Amino acid sequence: MTQTGPTRRARLTDVPSVSPDHGENGHGFVWRFWIIVVLWAALVVVRSDALGIPVRDPEGQMFRGRLTKALVFLAVIALVEAVVRARSRRRARDGFVGGVARVLRERWTRQRLLLVITGLVGYHVVYLGYRNLKSWNALNPLRDDDLLAVDQALFLGHSPAVLLHTLLGQSYAAETLAVVYRSFTYVIVLGLVGSLALVPHVRRAYVFLSAATWAWILGTLSYYLLPSLGPYAEVPGEFASLQHTPITDTQAEYLVERAFFLADPSASDAFVSLGAFASLHVGFTTLVFLMARYYGLRRTSRVLAGYLAAVIVATVYFGWHYVVDDIAGVLLGLAAVQLGKWTVFPPAWSARSTPGREEAA
Repeated sequence: MTQTGPTRRARLTDVPSVSPDHGENGHGFVWRFWIIVVLWAALVVVRSDALGIPVRDPEGQMFRGRLTKALVFLAVIALVEAVVRARSRRRARDGFVGGVARVLRERWTRQRLLLVITGLVGYHVVYLGYRNLKSWNALNPLRDDDLLAVDQALFLGHSPAVLLHTLLGQSYAAETLAVVYRSFTYVIVLGLVGSLALVPHVRRAYVFLSAATWAWILGTLSYYLLPSLGPYAEVPGEFASLQHTPITDTQAEYLVERAFFLADPSASDAFVSLGAFASLHVGFTTLVFLMARYYGLRRTSRVLAGYLAAVIVATVYFGWHYVVDDIAGVLLGLAAVQLGKWTVFPPAWSARSTPGREEAA
């Protein structure tokens, strides 16, 4: 019997192919993604015209600033990955710099670069629309009393936030959970950009991009379904004893922003950031966790499961969200991932040929 040497477990970034994944010919998944983006943008424009409030990007933070940061992260991750792969190849004839350049050329063909950059542009167009629609939702009547009643019913008349304050304390726990809550933005950006930079087949990378795009859309719909501010605004006394953290300042700032918008929605700098149902912190963290599993990253997904639990606790602890918001957030994340898969690999095609999965990293 012929013996074979031990095989190395495949890693997520091993395959250098940048072509669309096998199966469906062409770039149908790209067209489907952009149809979603265009329809969403059209909805935002129609709503803007109906309200007489223009689409805004305060100081370029929602589109230009976020897109620029995403592109910077993309360049850094791509370079680091190229350095690691070049060192592992150890081709003396190329030299270190030449080896890095070779890896970058292999991964970043003109086709992949175009698909990744335009995909990020479309994603941020949807995000800009989400932020504006979320802002305009301040004009609708609030439903915090209903959500608060559901929370109290779930906990037999008790406040889940107060229970957490009693269990965890109101000083060290506040500082720790503030770090967890504020880290959310970086986790989302790194997850999204990392998938676009590291997943070998660009089509499979688009599953994360499409799922994240759907998450903003579903989040907007949930905000309009049950407009709300969150427990910290509805029952502020429950959070008055918490140690002061950056979260405290942000919450106060958001309430001032909302009051300013309601006083004069036509003001050029009037913009609202508040929205409780559903929790997109929980929804997006759920999404990142599920995408780690989808890409076969077992160890990473275990870490993210713990991080998701910490984010859920933080949202309730600080009064950003009701427990029912977090439940809705988990369901939103599940739905967004499924819609993202269907956008890239439509059910009719998937029934004929299920794409292979990379092994765990």
